[in-house]
Amino acid sequence: MTMDLPSLQKALLNPEIYPDLPNEVEFIETHISLLFLTGNYVYKVKKPVDFGFLDFTSLEKRRYFCQQEVKLNRRLSPDIYLGVVEITHDRGRISLNGKGEVEEYAVQMKRIPEEFLLDKLLKKGQVNRKMIEALSEKLARFYASAETNEQIKSFGKPERVKQDTDENFEQTQKYVGTVIAKPVYEEIKHKTNEFFEVQEALFHRRIAFDRIRDCHGDLRLEHIFWGREIAIFDCIEFNERFRYTDVAADIGFLAMDLDYHGREDLSEDLIRSYVENSGDKELPGMLGFYKCYRAYVRGKVESFRLDDPNIPETEKGEALKRAKKYFDLAYRYAQRF
Repeated sequence: MTMDLPSLQKALLNPEIYPDLPNEVEFIETHISLLFLTGNYVYKVKKPVDFGFLDFTSLEKRRYFCQQEVKLNRRLSPDIYLGVVEITHDRGRISLNGKGEVEEYAVQMKRIPEEFLLDKLLKKGQVNRKMIEALSEKLARFYASAETNEQIKSFGKPERVKQDTDENFEQTQKYVGTVIAKPVYEEIKHKTNEFFEVQEALFHRRIAFDRIRDCHGDLRLEHIFWGREIAIFDCIEFNERFRYTDVAADIGFLAMDLDYHGREDLSEDLIRSYVENSGDKELPGMLGFYKCYRAYVRGKVESFRLDDPNIPETEKGEALKRAKKYFDLAYRYAQRF
């Protein structure tokens, strides 16, 4: 990158460079992206960061992962992901798809009204069984057509999945006694490792029956838009390890999210409807394990926020509450499988 990030950010806050000529440009920053929101569009720029599980350190890598983000998300949100935009620099002026040197790349998306995201609708009590059944039908169709091959299926092997759970336990050791109680940590770890031994044959049956697919990887309520068509966005493009997984891990993530928000009834509706639509009768046997895994990952991610010097103390207090709630949920799941 020839232009540093703050200078690029400043240039992209200029409303005049955007095709819809907004009155102002809103800005959101995450740990991996800069988002610029105009009246009709969202432009997402990837930061030049390397966290091990993702590497955006070169312009070429950022271009590739922008292309991957569009391609993969069009599977479930064809109308939202519009394409990859070149941010060009010519004689001191920044343009979108203009003349001059390519300074950076951005994913261009259609801006959607956030009040129709499923997490927002759930808070207002506006999510019902019929909606969950429609969602499960869409997911069953998606997984039936999602790519699978020998490489993808290898990610469903118990020893491969165990690498992920081992990583979780290693990365959360430092929070034992503060965020997660030692007996809770030990019990989840014990039950998880026991599941790999006792249910080894089930893991291999899931592979044999093509249940390991190129999935979404981050299937949460906040990534589902309830419009004329159900749109599911923000899948993980930056690491195949998080996306090549048992469909039960994806469904388990969404079911866990509903449980976390106190809607076990809708979680049960999701699972029942998905099994009916997909014919995947062995999925419930994997769900407790994967719900536990997903709840634990969310607890870990919230715990990481406690170490971020850029996050205010009040926000860290909220992150601590969420982390404890996720770990408690993971513990409850661990008691049942």
